Amino acid sequence: MGASGFLGGTLYKELHRYYDTYGTYHTGKIYSDNQHFIHFDVTQNSIYEVLNQVRPTVVISALRGDFEGQVEAHEDLCDFALRTGIFVIYLSSANVFDAFTNYPSYEFDKTLSDSKYGKLKIRCENYFLNFLPETQYAIIRLPMVFGANSPRVREIKNALLLHAQIEVFPHLIMNTTTDKKLGQQIHYIINRKLSGIFHLGSNDLIHHQEFIQEIVRKINLNIKPQYKMVYTSNFDRYLAVLPKDNKLPQHLAITNEEVLAESQVF
Repeated sequence: MGASGFLGGTLYKELHRYYDTYGTYHTGKIYSDNQHFIHFDVTQNSIYEVLNQVRPTVVISALRGDFEGQVEAHEDLCDFALRTGIFVIYLSSANVFDAFTNYPSYEFDKTLSDSKYGKLKIRCENYFLNFLPETQYAIIRLPMVFGANSPRVREIKNALLLHAQIEVFPHLIMNTTTDKKLGQQIHYIINRKLSGIFHLGSNDLIHHQEFIQEIVRKINLNIKPQYKMVYTSNFDRYLAVLPKDNKLPQHLAITNEEVLAESQVF
């Protein structure tokens, strides 16, 4: 679900050579002639139609779009999983913890959000947590995702070219990852039939301002950046998801330094 988006597209590319993989798309003519892509509009269509057509054994949700439409689609997906026994991988976010600012978050910490996006992710998570046995789901909580072709890096590059301001949050402490690393981690989770809650962020933490300044240096356009400092609090605040109870093997871990190296634009 959501294979035409940034993360969904990365996962499709990672998995389609090894599994019989299908994806939903909302817009984009490039998908319409591909029989492995099915049009799905979260506000108009029912996900049951896609699920009954494909009859999947594993569903990965990287769905974006209308919030109420997403809630309904995940409620239906949970119902389908309960009746058929399929496995669901749901891409969630560090924002499920954005009301807690004093420390990084681990897999079994209580979720609480002040943002609309975080509250949406909690609602969708709770369908799987409350109604499916743990062996039937993997909830993947992600930090900010970068990578050479990521929307975030492209946005920074465009801001530099347009001499526009780049937002930085000096008091925000976070962790990061790349789309490529996420693809490898999801592949491993499917292959090894792992389940439960996973925090797939870098093992170390970094201030948002420092990280973005490093990205600007990696882009290396020799244009003086203009930063807009955004202060949401007077003190350092955390928005980071760290693994503690559900760790993947060391070769699937990543550091902020590696994320920066993989986010270099040539």
